[in-house]
Amino acid sequence: MHQLHSLSPAFQQALLRSERLRIRIVVALLGGALVVRSLRTAILFSTENLRLWVITALLIVIFLGYELLMLRAVNRRIGSGRDLPRAVWISNVVVETCLPALAMVLLSSGPIAPAYRALANPTVLLYFPFILLSTLRLDPAACRISGAVAAVSYLIAANHLGWSLTLRGEESLLSPDRAVIGYALTFVMVGFVASAVASEIRKQVEAALLEAETKRKVEALEHDLQVARRIQQSLLPTNTPQIDGFEIAGWNQPADQTGGDYYDWQVYPDGNLLVTLGDVTGHGIGPALLAAVCRTYARANFTPENGLLHAMERLNAALSKDIGEGRFVTFVAVICGCATSHVELLSAGHGPLLLYRQQEDRFDAMSAQGLPLGLVPDLVSEPPKTLDLRSGDLLVLTTDGFFEWADTRNEEFGVKRMENTIRAYREKPVAEIITGLYDAVREFSGGTKQADDLTAIVIRKK
Repeated sequence: MHQLHSLSPAFQQALLRSERLRIRIVVALLGGALVVRSLRTAILFSTENLRLWVITALLIVIFLGYELLMLRAVNRRIGSGRDLPRAVWISNVVVETCLPALAMVLLSSGPIAPAYRALANPTVLLYFPFILLSTLRLDPAACRISGAVAAVSYLIAANHLGWSLTLRGEESLLSPDRAVIGYALTFVMVGFVASAVASEIRKQVEAALLEAETKRKVEALEHDLQVARRIQQSLLPTNTPQIDGFEIAGWNQPADQTGGDYYDWQVYPDGNLLVTLGDVTGHGIGPALLAAVCRTYARANFTPENGLLHAMERLNAALSKDIGEGRFVTFVAVICGCATSHVELLSAGHGPLLLYRQQEDRFDAMSAQGLPLGLVPDLVSEPPKTLDLRSGDLLVLTTDGFFEWADTRNEEFGVKRMENTIRAYREKPVAEIITGLYDAVREFSGGTKQADDLTAIVIRKK
């Protein structure tokens, strides 16, 4: 993941911005060195100091020009969104790390013994900031290269100034011969330390960029889900149907931003009312799309001419081609007659179907007439049921999210509690019966998360 993320445009931009900061620090460091050298020359003015100042100023100006060209190249790459070639990175490491060695050779003091010139020259201290600043490249290999180039260039400069390597075992570790080797080894070790620091900084930058990228994707996904939710909610009925002799209400609440439940109603030209409720397996964006498809097919096929059974067969044939393996839809359709107390009902695998008889204060058990939609191309179903409703009778259609909602002990709300709740609210308006049912199951759950979509339709015979 880190390797792939390091190649992302966001990481490359972070790398270039870090390099820009490093170059600016180098420029400030060289500018400060020139100021300090100028003040020293002015205070301790002599011909020798003036000569050394001229060499120092010329060297720093040339190097500043090189760094400003690098800064310009980095700024251009930041603007274009492209990375610098790795060869440029490596060559820049070599050039910068060789600067102290060049300064040592050009600014060496004659009166100092040759063996000590590589040790006494203060420009040797420039190696350390250059190696440490290489951590801002966020490249551990570049840090190790910087330490190695520093050691090699220092030994070459020391040799040029008169130092030579001797292998006499009796010499002290503090002798010039051994001290120069010690300095070179120190540069290599500092390079490895800088490498470890750069590696850790790189991990932190990658983690921060990955978190930001993930957050951006999550926000985009949440925005898309909000749009999908608004679209899905807009497909639900907005008005309560008006039909003589019946009082009807419907309600839906998905478990996620979108869900696989839906309900709908259509008023036929003859005044009868078709009420439908569907439940696609699962919940989320996939089932929501299938629920929208199911609604479209249902509106196209459920007509007075087709009848419930024929319309259900056509709906099943259409869905079985689109729904995919492993999914199905439980579906129930009800026709309420405007001039009769009869209700025609056909359920394709959907339950529970609760019919409350007010005069007897009892519930009639009803089961589905057919298999859920989408399982097989040809619908397997019995004919629709005709229910004779009397005044006060309630037909309650809900999805399984109600009775399967479990509490903290993993006990489900169940059909019996649903019946008791409906009985307790039987005198209330049908919309309040749905509200009471939702409040009861939520109170029973004890705060457990809603695991499935909730949809309910209540039909009362006036």
